[in-house]
Amino acid sequence: MPLGRTAAHEALAERLGLKPLPPDLLEQALTHASFLNESESRSASNERLEFLGDAVLGMVVGHELFRRYPQAGEGELTRMRADVVRGSTLARAARRLDLGTHLILGRGEEAAGGRSRERNLAGALEALIGAVYRAHGYRAAGVFIRRLLGPELQQISRQGAQIDPKSSLQHLVQARWHEPPEYVTVEEDPGGPSRRFVVEVRVDGTTLGRGEGASKREAQQAAAREAVARLTASGAEE
Repeated sequence: MPLGRTAAHEALAERLGLKPLPPDLLEQALTHASFLNESESRSASNERLEFLGDAVLGMVVGHELFRRYPQAGEGELTRMRADVVRGSTLARAARRLDLGTHLILGRGEEAAGGRSRERNLAGALEALIGAVYRAHGYRAAGVFIRRLLGPELQQISRQGAQIDPKSSLQHLVQARWHEPPEYVTVEEDPGGPSRRFVVEVRVDGTTLGRGEGASKREAQQAAAREAVARLTASGAEE
C-alpha cells in the first residue's frame, strides 16, 4: 500500500502543518538506504533529498540570522548557523515530530535502534525539508523550517549560540589556515583503573591545544577548548 494512503502518513502531514506532500516524495524522504539494501524495491533512498534539504536549510537559517542580527559579523553568524543546523539540533526537532516512527528502515537497522539514531533522524529531517522544497517551493520550505526550528532560534535570541569547543575551533582554524584541525591521541589507557586519554589538536604540524579525559571525545573537547582560548587570546578570531 502506498505510504500516502496510510493513517500514519495523514497524522504526520498534519503535524507538518503544510500542504500534503506527494506520497512518492514523502516515501523517498523517509526511506533509509538500509531498506533498499535488504529489499528489491526500485525506489530511491532519502540521500539525494537530504543533500537538497541541507542546502535549503542552510540558506533559510542563514537569512533568518542575517535578518535578526544586523550588527553580527560573518564569524558570529557562521557560528550561530552551525549551532542551529547541527545534527543534534535537527534530531531534537525530528523527535518533536515523532519522525522516527515513520522511518522506513532495513531489518538490521531497525534491530540496531535505527529509529532513535541521531544521524538517521537528522538526515530524514533534511530530506523532508528537501521534499517540501521540491513540492511547494522555497517560501513553503522557509515557513516550515522557521516553525520547525523556532525553539532553537529563540534560544539563540535569548542566550546566543551555544557552540561546543570543537565546532568553535573548526571555524577559527578554517578561517585562518583553510584546512581542518587534526586530533591526535598521544596517550591512552582505556583498560586501566581509571580510563584516560590524552589528545593534541594540531594544524599544519603545530600543536594548538592538549587535553585529557575519560574518553577520546572528552579529551578532544578539552584540547579544542584550550586551542580556542589560545587563538582567541592571540587575536586569531579577528
